[in-house]
Amino acid sequence: MNSHGSRMFRCFGILFAAAATAVLAQSDSSMTDRSSASTSSKSMTTSKTKGGSDQAFVQEAGVGGLAEVEMGQLAVQKAKDDRVRQFGQKMIDDHSRANEQLKQAASEEGLNVPATLDEKHKQTMNRLEKLSGDEFDDAYSKLMVKDHKEDVSLFEKHSNEGGSAVQKFAAETVPTLKNHLQMAEQLPSGSHSGNSVH
Repeated sequence: MNSHGSRMFRCFGILFAAAATAVLAQSDSSMTDRSSASTSSKSMTTSKTKGGSDQAFVQEAGVGGLAEVEMGQLAVQKAKDDRVRQFGQKMIDDHSRANEQLKQAASEEGLNVPATLDEKHKQTMNRLEKLSGDEFDDAYSKLMVKDHKEDVSLFEKHSNEGGSAVQKFAAETVPTLKNHLQMAEQLPSGSHSGNSVH
């Protein structure tokens, strides 16, 4: 092979190597893009799952908090026993404060908090409104035990699911709810059988 042919051969070799390098780089870039897109997709899915979980909690906790305040107002008006009236006032104070904290936490996550009772709680309110004296005290006390057992379970479960503002709110509220449950169990008829409103 003459000198000219040798130079031509070397040139072709260099061009081939450059082309191969470009193809490999493009392939790596494509794989990186796909990996990045996959990671982004997973991140979005996780975010949506967390948001959906938070929204379900906010809905349930929000309605429950409103109900506790409204039923507390009924207790202040209708209860015969001073302990039941005092407990009702504590529900107004504590759950009004918790409702505001929930609104703030939900706002940080871009979530909506319910502003009115759902049908289930409206029916419970209607039944309570028809009672008076010992019957009211008995039914309200039992309802507070039942509701706060459910609340503790709901809030504990959600507080273990992650670290969003709503989940932190749930974790911080659990001790208050446990305290409410203990108080409710000490109310007249709170832990005995008899009239009940569900």
